[in-house]
Amino acid sequence: MSRSRPESDPYRQAARPPGRPPHRQMVWIPAGSFQMGSDHHYPEEAPAHHVEVPGFWIDRAPVTNAQFLKFVKATGHVTLAELPADASAYPEAQMEFLVPSSIVFVPPMRTVSQDDPYAWWQYLPGADWRHPEGRGSSIKGREHHPVVHMSHGDALAYATWAGKQLPTEAQWEWAARGGLETAEYAWGDELQPYGRMLANTFQGDFPHHNTQLDGWERTSPVGSFPANGYGLFDMIGNVWEWTDDWYQDHGSNFRAHQAASGCCSANNPRGATQEASIDPRSQHGLVPRKVVKGGSFLCAPSYCRRYRPAARMAQGIDTSTCHLGFRCSVPIPSPVPAASDSSR
Repeated sequence: MSRSRPESDPYRQAARPPGRPPHRQMVWIPAGSFQMGSDHHYPEEAPAHHVEVPGFWIDRAPVTNAQFLKFVKATGHVTLAELPADASAYPEAQMEFLVPSSIVFVPPMRTVSQDDPYAWWQYLPGADWRHPEGRGSSIKGREHHPVVHMSHGDALAYATWAGKQLPTEAQWEWAARGGLETAEYAWGDELQPYGRMLANTFQGDFPHHNTQLDGWERTSPVGSFPANGYGLFDMIGNVWEWTDDWYQDHGSNFRAHQAASGCCSANNPRGATQEASIDPRSQHGLVPRKVVKGGSFLCAPSYCRRYRPAARMAQGIDTSTCHLGFRCSVPIPSPVPAASDSSR
C-alpha cells in the first residue's frame, strides 16, 4: 500500500514555497516531521517525540536594534523594561526594585559557585534595549546586534506591527535543525568541529572569565557566524529567542496531543494553556511562562549546555534580560476543504 500523502495534504502542498516571501529577509521552511526534544540532556527536553510541522516562513535572523528602533519610532512603543513595575503585582518588593529596570549579566571578579546565579545576575535600574548593560551603556555601534531586554509582550507587539507572528516551539526547533533532524547541534554532532566556532557562546570558566575565542564577550552582529542548512543565522547562541507557546513539560504536552488525536505523532503541536504554564515552585512564581529557545552568548560547556535545537527553558512573561530577543514567523493558511456534493 502506498504511504505517500495525497495531493490535498497541507504538508505535501507546503514542500515548496507558496510564492514570494511575505516580507523581506524571510526564509521558507518546508513541511516535515522530526523527533522533537531529546532524551540525553536536561530533563525538560524529554521525552523526544515525533511531531509534524506544516511549512512556514521565518526571519533569517533575530530582530536587530535597528529594526526595533523603526518599530518604536512608528508606534511609540515603550518596552516593559522602560516602565516602572506595578507595585500591586509585587507587594513584597522594595521600592528601589520597582523603578524601570531589567536583568543584566555582570561577571564576578573571581570564581564563584555555579549554584548561585545571583552571583552574576543583577537587576539594574536603567537597563533596557537602548542601554543593554544599564545606565551609561548604549547601542551605538550595535545597530545590527539582536535587540535584547525584550519581554514576551514587547516581542509580540513588534510581530503584530510587522504583520507577523512569533513562532511556535515546534516551528522554531524544526527551523533550527536546518535539515539535520537527528544532529546534536544545528550544524552537526560536534560543538566546535575542527576547532571552528560556529555560534556565539561562552568559552572559558563560567561565569567569571570568558576567553572570547569566538570573538565576542556579549552579543554579536547577526550573521557573524555561518547560517544553518536552511540559511538561518543565530538560531543557536547570541540571544535566547521567545516562542509563542506556553511552557509545559514535553511529556504532558505530548500526552495531551495523543489523547486529542489518538495518534503517536503530534500534528503541528502548540504548547500548554496559560494556566498550565504557571508553577508556583519555580523562580517565576505565579507568573505565566513561555518557551524560549536557542541558548545565548552565556551558554557554556561547564554551565547551561543549551546551545542545541532541542534545548528549551521556561521564561516568565514579565521578565526581560540582556540575553533575550526574538525573531518572527509567518504561517501559511490552512487550505479550506472543498465542499462536498451533498452540501451544494
